[in-house]
Amino acid sequence: MTSGTLRLGTRRSLMATTQSGMVADAYTQRSGRAIELVGVTTFGDVTKAQLAQLGGTGVFVSALRDKLMDDEVDFAVHSLKDLPTAQDPRFVLAAIPARHDHRDALVGSHKFADLAPGARVGTGSPRRVAMLSALRPDLEYVPIRGNADTRIGKVTSGELDAVVLASAGLTRIGRSADIAQIFEVEELLPAPGQGALAVECRADRADLIDFLGLLDDPRTRSAVNAERAVLSALEAGCSAPVGAFAADDGHTLNLTAVVVALDGREAVRKSAAGSPSEAVNLGRLLAAEMIAEGADRLMGEHSH
Repeated sequence: MTSGTLRLGTRRSLMATTQSGMVADAYTQRSGRAIELVGVTTFGDVTKAQLAQLGGTGVFVSALRDKLMDDEVDFAVHSLKDLPTAQDPRFVLAAIPARHDHRDALVGSHKFADLAPGARVGTGSPRRVAMLSALRPDLEYVPIRGNADTRIGKVTSGELDAVVLASAGLTRIGRSADIAQIFEVEELLPAPGQGALAVECRADRADLIDFLGLLDDPRTRSAVNAERAVLSALEAGCSAPVGAFAADDGHTLNLTAVVVALDGREAVRKSAAGSPSEAVNLGRLLAAEMIAEGADRLMGEHSH
């Protein structure tokens, strides 16, 4: 690999360019390599349809992958939860850096328990709607989209009483002061891979794969591999209300997953522990147990 500047493909949103800039800086600090950001507009950025109707995963990813295939960028940074669980053989996840906060956050002037009955809470995620409905069926959940600033603006303007967003993203763009409450995983199980980033390049770039591996965090990788294996085995797009979270302490991988009916009234929640080296298998086994307890029925009630 030549020692020239590497081109990092990124979505153009503030969140994406901030995340990609952090990754670029980390590589430059460790290796001295210069990295330039190349902005890419994706279908998910321009369409006005609700993400859940688009099938969720992939809408932000395909344009970046096209640029990789056309050799217009060397590598790309994605939010891991946006990546389809099925691995495309043309690409490799060369690094999954250490994960930031995996939890969901409430933005507004009140804590969740203190919101008045009938308060309007915005979120674009069926997972969040289902889990929040289980906690507070008396609130109104409003589908929203747009970047984080746009969503927070709906609270500031009074259109909504609160919005729920990923804690990691809010922190990355300097909006953590807007957080009224962070939900613990006992209340709201995050999306598989939430808070983690994925560094992707073409599978035929062996030199680049080796270099990008500098930022790989093995514990984060085993944890998100288990989470994504659950999602994959449940054959759920990210529009289905599936939550999963795993933590690898260096010896044991602890995994919890849940499937919630869209109205929040029923859920199948299971946990398992195993060796980090068996992460994918652990996720598959847990999904099989969940299906045996009726998880597929809950999901079948609102499959598109």
